[in-house]
Amino acid sequence: MTQLNSLDAELAQELGDFTEDDLDVVFTPKECRTLQPSLPEEGVELDPHVRDCVQTYIREWLIVNQKNQGSSEICGFKKTGSRRDFHKTLQKQTFESESLEGHEPSTQARPRHLNVLCDVSGKGPLTACGFDLRSLQPDQQLENLLQQVSAEDFEKQNEEARRTNRQAELFALYPSVDEEDAVEIRPVPECPKEHLGNRILVKVLTLKFEIEVEPLFASIALYDVKERKKISENFHCDLNSDQFKGFLRAHTPSVAPSSQARSAVFSVTYPSSDIYLVVKIEKVLQQGEIGDCAEPYMVIKEGDGGKSKEKIEKLKLQAESFCQRLGKYRMPFAWAPISLTSFFNVSTLDREVTDVESMVGRSSVGERRTLSQSRRLSERALSLEENGVGSNYKTTTMTVNSFFKQEGDRLSDEDLFKFLADYKRSSSLQRRVKSIPGLLRIEISLAPEIISCSLTPEMLPVKPFPENRTRPHKEILEFPIREVYVPHTVYRNLLYVYPQRLNFANKLASARNITIKIQFMCGEDASNAMPVIFGKSSGPEFLQEVYTAITYHNKSPDFYEEVKIKLPAKLTVNHHLLFTFYHISCQQKQGASVESLLGYSWLPILLNERLQTGSYCLPVALEKLPPNYSMHSAEKVPLQNPPIKWAEGHKGVFNIEVQAVSSVHTQDNHLEKFFTLCHSLESQVTFPIRVLDQKISETSLEHELKLSLICLNSSRLEPLVLFLHLVLDKLFQLSVQPMVIAGQTANFSQFAFESVVAIANSLHNSKDLAKDQHGRNCLLASYVHYVFRLPEPPRDPPKSGGTAAALPDPRYHTYGRTSAAAMSSKLLQARVMSSSNPDLAGTHSAADEEVKSIMSSKSADRTCNRMSYYCSGNNDVPSSTGAPRPASKKHFHEELALQMVVSTGMVRETVFKYAWFFFELLVKSMAQYVHNMDKRDNFRRTRFSDRFKDDITTIVNVVTSETAALLVKPQKENEQAEKMNISLAFFLYDLLSLMDRGFVFNLIKHYCNQLSAKLAHLPMLISMRLEFLRILCSHEHYLNLNLFFMNADTAPASPCPSISSQNSSSCSSFQDQKIASMFDLTPEYRQQHFLTGLLFTELAAALDAEAEGISKVQRKAVSAIHSLLSSHDLDPRCVKPEVKVKIAALYLPLVGIILDALPQLYDFTAADARSGKNRANGSDEDQEGTSAINQNVALAIAGNNFNLKTSGTMLSSLPYKQYNMLNADTTRNLMICFLWIMKNADQSLIRKWIADLPSMQLNRILDLLFICVSCFEYKGKQSSDKVSTQVLQKSRDVKARLEEALLRGEGARGEMMRRCRAPGNDRFPGLSENLRWRKEQTHWRQANEKQDKTKAELDQEALISGNLATEANLIILDMQENIIQASSALDCKDSLLGGVLRVLVNSLSCDQSTTYLTHCFATLRALIAKFGDLLFEEEVEQCADLCQRVLHHCSSSVDSTRSQACATLYLLMRFSCGATSNFARVKMQVIMSLASLVGKAPDFNEEYLRRSLRTILAYAEEDTAMQATPFPTQVEELLCNLNSILYDTVKMREFQEDPEMLMDLMYRIAKSYQTSPDLRLTWLQNMAEKHTKKKCYTEAAMCLVHAAALVAEYLSMLEDHSYLPVGSVSFQNISSNVLEESAVSDDTLSPDEDGVCSGRYFTESGLVGLLEHAAELFSTGGLYETVNEVYKLVIPILEAHRDFRKLTSTHDKLQKAFDSIISKGHKRMFGTYFRVGFYGSKFGDLDEQEFVYKEPAITKLPEISHRLEGFYGQCFGEEFVEVIKDSAPVDKTKLDPNKAYIQITFVEPYFDEYEMKDRVTYFEKNFNLRRFMYTTPFTLEGRPRGELHEQYRRNTVLTTMHAFPYVKTRISVIQKEEFVLTPIEVAIEDMKKKTLQLAVAINQEPPDAKMLQMVLQGSVGATVNQGPLEVAQVFLAEIPADPKLYRHHNKLRLCFKEFIMRCGEAVEKNKRLITADQREYQQELRKNYHKLKENLRPMIERKIPELYKPIFRVESHKRDSFHRSSFRKCETQLSQGS
Repeated sequence: MTQLNSLDAELAQELGDFTEDDLDVVFTPKECRTLQPSLPEEGVELDPHVRDCVQTYIREWLIVNQKNQGSSEICGFKKTGSRRDFHKTLQKQTFESESLEGHEPSTQARPRHLNVLCDVSGKGPLTACGFDLRSLQPDQQLENLLQQVSAEDFEKQNEEARRTNRQAELFALYPSVDEEDAVEIRPVPECPKEHLGNRILVKVLTLKFEIEVEPLFASIALYDVKERKKISENFHCDLNSDQFKGFLRAHTPSVAPSSQARSAVFSVTYPSSDIYLVVKIEKVLQQGEIGDCAEPYMVIKEGDGGKSKEKIEKLKLQAESFCQRLGKYRMPFAWAPISLTSFFNVSTLDREVTDVESMVGRSSVGERRTLSQSRRLSERALSLEENGVGSNYKTTTMTVNSFFKQEGDRLSDEDLFKFLADYKRSSSLQRRVKSIPGLLRIEISLAPEIISCSLTPEMLPVKPFPENRTRPHKEILEFPIREVYVPHTVYRNLLYVYPQRLNFANKLASARNITIKIQFMCGEDASNAMPVIFGKSSGPEFLQEVYTAITYHNKSPDFYEEVKIKLPAKLTVNHHLLFTFYHISCQQKQGASVESLLGYSWLPILLNERLQTGSYCLPVALEKLPPNYSMHSAEKVPLQNPPIKWAEGHKGVFNIEVQAVSSVHTQDNHLEKFFTLCHSLESQVTFPIRVLDQKISETSLEHELKLSLICLNSSRLEPLVLFLHLVLDKLFQLSVQPMVIAGQTANFSQFAFESVVAIANSLHNSKDLAKDQHGRNCLLASYVHYVFRLPEPPRDPPKSGGTAAALPDPRYHTYGRTSAAAMSSKLLQARVMSSSNPDLAGTHSAADEEVKSIMSSKSADRTCNRMSYYCSGNNDVPSSTGAPRPASKKHFHEELALQMVVSTGMVRETVFKYAWFFFELLVKSMAQYVHNMDKRDNFRRTRFSDRFKDDITTIVNVVTSETAALLVKPQKENEQAEKMNISLAFFLYDLLSLMDRGFVFNLIKHYCNQLSAKLAHLPMLISMRLEFLRILCSHEHYLNLNLFFMNADTAPASPCPSISSQNSSSCSSFQDQKIASMFDLTPEYRQQHFLTGLLFTELAAALDAEAEGISKVQRKAVSAIHSLLSSHDLDPRCVKPEVKVKIAALYLPLVGIILDALPQLYDFTAADARSGKNRANGSDEDQEGTSAINQNVALAIAGNNFNLKTSGTMLSSLPYKQYNMLNADTTRNLMICFLWIMKNADQSLIRKWIADLPSMQLNRILDLLFICVSCFEYKGKQSSDKVSTQVLQKSRDVKARLEEALLRGEGARGEMMRRCRAPGNDRFPGLSENLRWRKEQTHWRQANEKQDKTKAELDQEALISGNLATEANLIILDMQENIIQASSALDCKDSLLGGVLRVLVNSLSCDQSTTYLTHCFATLRALIAKFGDLLFEEEVEQCADLCQRVLHHCSSSVDSTRSQACATLYLLMRFSCGATSNFARVKMQVIMSLASLVGKAPDFNEEYLRRSLRTILAYAEEDTAMQATPFPTQVEELLCNLNSILYDTVKMREFQEDPEMLMDLMYRIAKSYQTSPDLRLTWLQNMAEKHTKKKCYTEAAMCLVHAAALVAEYLSMLEDHSYLPVGSVSFQNISSNVLEESAVSDDTLSPDEDGVCSGRYFTESGLVGLLEHAAELFSTGGLYETVNEVYKLVIPILEAHRDFRKLTSTHDKLQKAFDSIISKGHKRMFGTYFRVGFYGSKFGDLDEQEFVYKEPAITKLPEISHRLEGFYGQCFGEEFVEVIKDSAPVDKTKLDPNKAYIQITFVEPYFDEYEMKDRVTYFEKNFNLRRFMYTTPFTLEGRPRGELHEQYRRNTVLTTMHAFPYVKTRISVIQKEEFVLTPIEVAIEDMKKKTLQLAVAINQEPPDAKMLQMVLQGSVGATVNQGPLEVAQVFLAEIPADPKLYRHHNKLRLCFKEFIMRCGEAVEKNKRLITADQREYQQELRKNYHKLKENLRPMIERKIPELYKPIFRVESHKRDSFHRSSFRKCETQLSQGS
């Protein structure tokens, strides 16, 4: 038998090879808040119940721990602080995007001059200017760049460089796993502790009145007005001076330090705004009403001098005498309420109700939070911070300046609540209650966690309690307004007595000043008063008696006293409360005593052996009480002899209330009965026993106990919770303890079990109790975790009569053995043949041999076998389980399992519903059982009896089928099923640590099979199994359970000494299998690595599934793997690289799964707002495509690649599959896993694997790497405010990247991704747009949630994410190197090279750190050197991209990046000069790249680029090898060209502020490239980019249309296809301007010439790309009609390519466009136009130029005026710029020659009448505009305005050079015509306009009443009818003298006729629209209308007779008529046209 090689054995050992046992049973002492635990008084024999309670409260916790748990899973790295300082170990990565912020290139200082414009137009594109390049200093060059090194060495050097300085743990850089998925985190329940609400610390600072003459005493308590309840006990304190304390010396025997407290800690569980702190003040009793005694306080002031001083002295003497005589009596004096509203901040209290409800069951508020915040909620239930109280609340000092005087007849609590309610309403009681001036200052603050020197309500010192402090703080007990569900954990036994009212009204006269002496007696003798009453301030700690305060001369006084008593632990019938009533004489009478006795009353403490509490009305006996009175209650005293004399004839006259706060008295009948009966079983008692008011004999005991078990659950929830721990302990005791009652064996286990189930049910169902995130009731969870322990077997079973009969096997007490046996045998049959590893098919015998040999070779206790065979028939193993055990050996875990199996009906349902509880009980009891077991009996297989194993199997099967059954039901049951599923997983997880692992694996296998058999709904099924497996995989021995060292390279026959069997046959074949299978999920793999295999199977299934709702499941699956890997990565046991290699090998199949899921991955490249890097795979990539077509690439090519050679055949053969896309988060998690495996796996293994792969698979890997690059792009440091705005940013081009051309850079990969998802993408509408700042960028996810990150945190995040980006990209680079090296051995370089390059170029286009760039450029140089020719021949397109990226880095501000990029660019040129054509092409590409860079990058720095050009020149000069060739001169020429292009940028820099000027310049540059189509195209795209940035989408689209027309021209020269557009002519419908792109001039190059038109756009797909993009922009700009025109050109091409998928989406877009036209029609806003004229020599060649500017819709004149004035003001100085305010013609001579004048006029599109026939729609009236008009009013005298009859108007029509919209937003005016309207013509125009308005308003659909009324009012309204009427009176009153005006007169008359007709229609229409309240208005309108009509009628009806003569000579007039002007226009147009 081969042994493991030593390395592996060691590794397994280190990884925490299975310890003897994983579970540790630990006793941890309970944390005690007090110095000594609270215990009953010494030396008393306690009754069993109290003893049990106390025992429960002080015994230690018993916790079962997993030994290694801490070290693995969410390992130390995350838990401890090490992650906090982790960032200190990282290096800062520099990113160019961030280094730029530091030093912006200085912009030129203003004011600057614009005269540079003049020479721009003349400059051709290539003027030589090399001379000033030489004047620069080159950058530092890379040495040895030009030395010849062999490619291999070069690669080796690169690799070594890459290997240094790498980050070891990848996951340390990656944000930790999302908690909503982390099911495997089992929250540790909170430790049960004493309940403390929100604690507030109240300190009394001052208490004084105007005069200080006597001691005063304060008591403080909290009251809730709304609930009308006192919510705390009293806190007594006084601030008396020593002098006043001296007055009372006679009455204070001693002063305990505890009574000196002046500060108290109050606790409030349910904060509300109704809580008041009430301070009551008492003084020593003196003669007189309260009012009389308070009088001096109200009238005398201390500082009044003379007289009042005497008065005060007198009062002091008086007070001293009263104190000496009546010092032990008090009288009420004053009180003051303090509202805590401001403290319990009201705004947060809206939440209060909901939060608090859930909270009381011990801080459920924290549950959800426990995971996400490391800060556990403090002990508070609902901490004040939660409730918004503490957060902004430091310490408040409250000051009270006046007190309310106490009213003697209104002292009760009811009165107090009335007062408080009034006070709350009006905040004063002044009207009714007198106030006493005084000063009370109280400081209130949140109590700190730890208060030094404080005492509990029982006066026990709390830790820390220093020795020397005198004044302690007192904790004040809370009386919560509602139940608080927190089990008792400390001994507390207090009684509160509240005397309330005494009625002696009918009593003899002597009873006036009444006080009650209250004592707690343990017998009837006076000496039996017990010192158990808590003292007040400045006195002893405990007293034997207290007196109530006295109301002067009141026969039926109210009392407000609270007497707090410490109850003795053992109460007897003799204990009672004794009340003695006295009259106190205030005046000193000779010889009379102070007290005169009035009577007695009493209250026994126990009734039926139960504590009496509640309200009582007691009678008062007027004479001494008879003996044994205390045995009876005062109401029911039997007749005595002599009879007792009672006040009021034995009526109740004394009202009293008694309350207990006790953790031993249950105050609940059911519990009381249950405990009593249990104790009667446990200890010797005499029957019959008394329970409440019934007597129970021994025979009925069993019946009664069963009854009480059944009733237990009907007790109130609060007492049940309070005594929960004890109740459960007792029930578990009953379930295993066989009882002998009256000689009969009684068995309670079934009843006890059912009772436990019922309790569990009611606790889970209670709304008030908290649950954790797995839905487990927190109380039960903490019970199992801390409190539960195995029931101790009784010392000897009580035999109460007769000896115990010989008992049958105790295990089946409740059932006949047969039925139980039958059950188990059935279960067994199903599982006879099950072997340890469910999927192993090895033969039994062979395996058993192996087991034996391993067992014998190692000492027996080493065999905690991991995978032993579990054969159901192992009864032959001798063990304690075989023989029937003695009765006392009933094992709890067996009993529990049995009860679970045999339960039925509702009980069974509940058991499985809350299975987690029973599972945890099982595990904890098994762990204790194993712990207590004889260590030799420690084979895992024999630890537990077979029957127990059968039961466990049954339970697991049942839970599984229950879960499945629930899932089939409707939705709401799902959650329940998930919880059951999770609890089952945790159960098996725990069993792996306790039982035979083979057995457990079997259970897992059964589970999986059973679930899939029952569930049809795939997502649900996978989701369940995933959560299940995720929990199992979080086991700390997960790696060992999976035999992770079983890899091909070291396959051992038997995996490890501690493994008992492994089917060796499966290993031997391993060696000769291909490596490839290691990367696939093979059956062998699933056998050897059981859990991982299952997990991978689920992942693969999830990724492959297509059901509804699967994406959530996919996220779960990926997250499970991700969290596993990250836990390995951060596990200190896995630090060694060799361990990591092994682990990575275990996960290799994941790589295969990820590659299969490639088309589903989220495409970061598309989402990255790189506006359409939509590069179609041009013909250059065909070769690559054909050699490696996998399904996805094929889909891709089919989707958008006009790949004519292949697309036809492929489409037919491909199944079209709708993939379910993963979202960004899931994809990123999957990627990081992939990278981790690639980083940690054995690199040589990966190379071997790559070498064997078909190239199709390799291409997939490259595609994957491509996505990885974009996925881990560095997103930069974000200040939080920046993040939030960016999240809101909707526009797609949030961060227009520096380097993209508009339609560039996405490459085939992106295309493919887009196509793979094209059909499905409407599922994520808008994803692609707004995800530029993805919420998924987990690092910053929180930044949006809380925006207050400190700068340090942001820096740290940026540091970590920078390192993540660098590390991820380096892993990708390593991977590419592996691919290159592995494939260079083979012959598929060509197809791979493109892929590799694509990934590299993509990574260069992302923001990268300098570290990465250095390595990346090195790799690139190696590639160029190695595959130069291939690169330039085959990968033309990649080459172009590469040039652009490299050039971009040449302009970097970081020196190292620049020098790397220069060297790379130089090598690129040098290796391309081998073939002439190649160099020409590279030249062209470099020039184009530069042009596009220059046009686009806003922060592009030409200085750096110049320096780089100089460096390249230096390389060329030093390159000795090349000197002989023409290469150096060619380089120089190229550099000069580049330099001249740079000059254009400098110009562009000048106009950065003036967008129109900038566009003009770009336009000119583009024009100057007319002869070089490639460059013209580039510049057109640059312009488009600039427009898009400025949101001028229409102009951007036009630029692209021009570009497309250019491409069409060249394509039609190259190939003549009928479906292609015929040059630019075809584009006329889109815009008439496009013709300027026609390539008809002589100087146009032919496209065959080298390097020309080789760009990717000069292809059919390029053309389609441009047009599609244009359509998208038109659509954004709202020109939907044009979209249609654009697609008219696209559709024939798509049809010719049979690209039906694209056609689908195209028609979809068309449909959307047409829909938009219908829905938005008139609502669209097109541009607003202004005429802008420039005058003044300062403008240079702009002087006297006029332009029409197109501005965004609704731009007002002031806006554009302000903008231009501002801009030119900056250029020339504000004082030199003036805006001409009118639109009259400008007279140049009158202007100041030193100034610059701008004239701005609003113009409207102008159409002739014949044009209007064609321009029907709103769109047509706003598109293709060349003529604009503005009007200028004037009079012949020269004023602009005058009377109607003298008002002329000049209309000016401008014609522009091009039609709007154009590629620019301003176009120069080439023609200007004017014509003048006479006054009557003006009137005609105005009336026509008015009539038109009316017509529009009448015909509007749907009708708009407001609009109609507005227009109507303007036409007929009383005030306005002057308008039309006046016009009529001026022009129509008489027939004009001049016959020339006849026509005009008539025309105006007809206008009026139509006008008045329209008015009539409008009035009618309005009548139909108005509402009732507008009737009068309508009548008014109607009246006005008739009036107007009447006035106009004579004028309208008068015709000019001459005009109505027979017509013959009329035409001659026509020409001079009104139409004159339009004829003139026709002529001018004709002349232009000719």
